[in-house]
Amino acid sequence: MPYDINETHDPKLESWVESANDPGTDFPIQNLPFCSFIDEFGDEYPGLRIGDEVVNLHWLAVADLLPEGVRGHLHARIIDDFNILTLEQRVSLRALLSNLLRAGQSRFKDWPKARALFKLDEVSPVLSAEFQNYTDFYASIHHATNVGSMFRPDNPLLPNYKHMPIGYHGRASSIVPSGTPIRRPVGQQDPPEPGSPANFGPCKMLDYELELGAVIGRGNALGAPIEMEDAEDHVFGMCIVNDWSARDIQRWEYQPLGPFLAKNFATSVSPYVVTMEALAPFRCPPYARPEGDPRPLPYLDSEHNRSRGGIDITCEAYLASAEMRKRGLSPVRLSKGSFKHMYWTLAQFVAHHTVNGCNLQPGDLLASGTISGPTRDSRGCLLELTWDGDPWASPPTVVPGSQRTPIKLPTGEERKFLADGDEVIIKAYCEREGFRRIGFGECRGVIEPAVSPTEKTAW
Repeated sequence: MPYDINETHDPKLESWVESANDPGTDFPIQNLPFCSFIDEFGDEYPGLRIGDEVVNLHWLAVADLLPEGVRGHLHARIIDDFNILTLEQRVSLRALLSNLLRAGQSRFKDWPKARALFKLDEVSPVLSAEFQNYTDFYASIHHATNVGSMFRPDNPLLPNYKHMPIGYHGRASSIVPSGTPIRRPVGQQDPPEPGSPANFGPCKMLDYELELGAVIGRGNALGAPIEMEDAEDHVFGMCIVNDWSARDIQRWEYQPLGPFLAKNFATSVSPYVVTMEALAPFRCPPYARPEGDPRPLPYLDSEHNRSRGGIDITCEAYLASAEMRKRGLSPVRLSKGSFKHMYWTLAQFVAHHTVNGCNLQPGDLLASGTISGPTRDSRGCLLELTWDGDPWASPPTVVPGSQRTPIKLPTGEERKFLADGDEVIIKAYCEREGFRRIGFGECRGVIEPAVSPTEKTAW
């Protein structure tokens, strides 16, 4: 079902929360993403981000400012609270919250005294859901073609890629909030020569992956697939995801069953869930499939998906080495791409995930896979960024994966993959003429040294 543009998206709207009116904020009143947070006393609450402040939704419920159908379902984790709401109830709740926070509502300016409104430095955002299930897709045809070309130059895309969304089940227990340090993983890597023992030690090819995630709000019963027309009604909103990847471990282990230890050591997620309602002005047609590509099967097709299935979300990845931070240098932007370039859409993720009867549950996380575009500077991971090939050039220039040009940092350092002490920062935002810019905030992580599995000390 399409999400309508309404008065809550009016670019002229301003809030009595002054920081929300800053043109550079990710969180104007037109956004209103949900979150969960811990206050100074260690208590956890559901929240709403606006400007540089966080609204305590629990306080709004106690003050009878929220609908009765919402008040009785507020817990610490926001997705646990609102998965019971229908689309119509969510739209009504957004309108109510927008009205409460609009300029002119002077009677609410005493909220900080009542602990209904917190400055950002007074609270600690946490994960918005107790993620029980995590699926990572492979939805960027540019990413899939680039990676496939490194290892299969004559056949970069496997035959099934254009027929269905490809994905794998990840590890929900190692999903961590933005800002959590990331320990360099240890594991097996391919032998130095055929027939010799495998190498073992710290990952030498540690990488980030620029991704977005869809957070499921309403699930489905086991054995009851979700149809395309209803698929987006089951998505509560979106967040930033960084699916850290150990490329050398991955290269050795991925056949025949795919990702395992190379992926399950950590996945970072941003704290704010931007709702599908807030994203309504930024809908666009999905990726234009070239002539000759197979049309999606009926269960992956709908009129709405063909016209507005895409979302134009700009995604950027930045890097700051330990030395850069020591010198006070700004992070370097590595890449800039858009979610609109994905070959498969959110609705297709949901429909395909459940077509066999799989039951999605509230708080499940469906990640997009690496978001890469058609140009080198829009590649969404170091595996692609430093690779010298370009299968999209005319004629294609495909070279072995070992030929790489490193990223040069302002300190004189170079990177083909991540070093200890490196911090990766991922940002995402939406812009369209005639509407306020809205953003997702940031997803951060600093790489810490590997630890020996036997001595339990830094490697």
